[in-house]
Amino acid sequence: MNAAPILPNTVLPSYVQGAWWTPATDSASVSAPAAAAPVDVRDASTGELVTRVSTAGLDLGAALEYARTVGQASLGELTFHQRAMLLKQMALLLTERKPELYELSSRTGATKIDSMVDIDGGIGVLFTYSSKGRRDLPNAHVYVDGPVEPLSKDGSFLARHIYTRLPGVAVQINAFNFPVWGALEKFAPAFLAGVPTLVKPATPSGYVTEAFVRILVDSGLLPAGSLQLVSGSVPTLFDEVRLGDLVAFTGSASTAEKLRANDSVQTGGVRFTGETDSINASVLGPDAVAGTPEFDAFVKQVVTEMTVKAGQKCTAIRRVIVPAATVDDVIAAVRARIEARTVLGDPRAPGVTMGPLASIDQRDEVLRQVGLLVEAGGELVIGTTDAPLVTHANGAIAPAPHGAFVAPLLLRFADAQAAAVHEVEAFGPVSSVLGYETVAEAIDLVRRGGGSLVTSIATHDPQIAVELMTGISAFNGRVLVLDRDDARTSTGHGSPVPQLVHGGPGRAGGGEELGGIRAVLHHMQRTAIQGSPEMLTAITGIWHQGAARHTGARHPFRKSLAELKIGDQIVSDARTVSLDDIEHFAEFTGDTFYAHMNEEAAAANPFFPGRVAHGYLLVSWAAGLFVDPAPGPVLANYGLENLRFVTPVSPGDSIRVALTAKQITPRETDEYGEVRWDAVLTNQKEELVASYDVLTLVAKH
Repeated sequence: MNAAPILPNTVLPSYVQGAWWTPATDSASVSAPAAAAPVDVRDASTGELVTRVSTAGLDLGAALEYARTVGQASLGELTFHQRAMLLKQMALLLTERKPELYELSSRTGATKIDSMVDIDGGIGVLFTYSSKGRRDLPNAHVYVDGPVEPLSKDGSFLARHIYTRLPGVAVQINAFNFPVWGALEKFAPAFLAGVPTLVKPATPSGYVTEAFVRILVDSGLLPAGSLQLVSGSVPTLFDEVRLGDLVAFTGSASTAEKLRANDSVQTGGVRFTGETDSINASVLGPDAVAGTPEFDAFVKQVVTEMTVKAGQKCTAIRRVIVPAATVDDVIAAVRARIEARTVLGDPRAPGVTMGPLASIDQRDEVLRQVGLLVEAGGELVIGTTDAPLVTHANGAIAPAPHGAFVAPLLLRFADAQAAAVHEVEAFGPVSSVLGYETVAEAIDLVRRGGGSLVTSIATHDPQIAVELMTGISAFNGRVLVLDRDDARTSTGHGSPVPQLVHGGPGRAGGGEELGGIRAVLHHMQRTAIQGSPEMLTAITGIWHQGAARHTGARHPFRKSLAELKIGDQIVSDARTVSLDDIEHFAEFTGDTFYAHMNEEAAAANPFFPGRVAHGYLLVSWAAGLFVDPAPGPVLANYGLENLRFVTPVSPGDSIRVALTAKQITPRETDEYGEVRWDAVLTNQKEELVASYDVLTLVAKH
């Protein structure tokens, strides 16, 4: 089933409180308040009306309350792994429906490659968070962070840090340049955390967001209230949000600061994260002269960042920082690559590699910002601000008076320290070349941006890379080091990936979107829990030393996942270690370390009383002491974690092991799950010899 077609004379629907909504009155009525008048959205290439946007009469407060109640309840019934599986199903569905989204995306001015970055990139975020959610989070509702903190000598009072989901709604205010990725990169971690989302896309491209939301709604995959869409303005938002809610904003730094200053954020407890425009840089190392692979990779990257999405990326390179002696070489190489590879026009025309900006208003704003850069001393060395000739959908090459086209523009600044080049961002296919004499000067130029999302370094000299990295890391959320060894495989300067932080300090907003599980935890509260081992076991779903244990006649390895309980335990008989055992193990394995074989040398070691048993001998014996050998529910041992050897074992000592079911994690897609066992080895004096976790795979039934 295709997404509902967009009709130019209708208002783009919102999806709130479980239903599609449009203004009840004629959006063109002259009696409508000016603030509620519908906004026309036009094709970026042709100027044709695509749709209209209005939220006149929408009850935003009711939509937020619906998320806090219905959305919270439906997501709260699911574990991390169950939510992760839904994310995968959503990704698979959107993958099947990509052609529809690509077709709509072309109206925003996006080429096929631009659409791939946005649409495929957004789908990739869903896949990544589905995978990481199942791999890095428990199949539970609470995430435990860090080790146990003992707070009493006898072990009766403990503490741990846990994360639990925020009780409110995650409100997204997204930018126009990535209507799919921009929404999904915020939605995926919020959904995985169990927090419902309300998306407010930017007006010029919100119809693409509406299309993917409609696909998900029609699929039935979305738990009730987990995702709502507001197509249009939300002027009363900060009157409606409260403690427990989160607002995630992507857009201009100036707007972010106004929102951050709201009382709801300053004193009302509403979490606010900002990912804003930044004056990103790319630095060419002094070793990367013309003809080197690093120079070529640098130029290729600069042109890519100028032309993909027509430079409308918060991560695009705005400052091209190069050794003063190579400025002319860089300009010439950039010019040659643009002339050879860039075809400006309607994305629906064959051969077009760069489309228009998102709207006429955006085009005019970019040209205004370019004017400010020229006034501040910038010299246009590539391109012109005149209306360009473009390739139309019918193949004709002609002006496009109703299209938002701007040719790639490169400026050169004789004064690399001119304030404007480090403060003014022309959010389009615009970059500026700055020359430097020393690496220290290059570091200073990067820092003048006031905090960026990303800076890249092109060098094959590790010392230069270290010097630059040391000087600029604190001013960037991400740094890419580009050289001949990774140029082919690099994801690129301007491509955030879900596993890494997307955000940056200072002007870049101070936010940390993505970054793997960190982004999930942004939607949760970290709390220190103090209590007895029994209470911490109940709260976390992880057995703690001192909590109840069950040592019945039935061996825990004979129990399926459905039968096994936290705290089920086996305590083995004791086994005595002889000198012959130690020497046999040494000869058999080849581990003849002196502490096991030389009495005098071992006794001189500050850690040993004399010859001692191998740690791995003890671990091997422990397995023999606790294992139940017959076929049964335990399918495999697939690892040990947190192994520590505490007390040496001398010949004549004995050991025993206590093995306790510590954590049980069913796998949603398999007929088995993971059981984490707490293994404790003690000697005949009840002293701790070793401790570790044993991981096994156990059948569900």
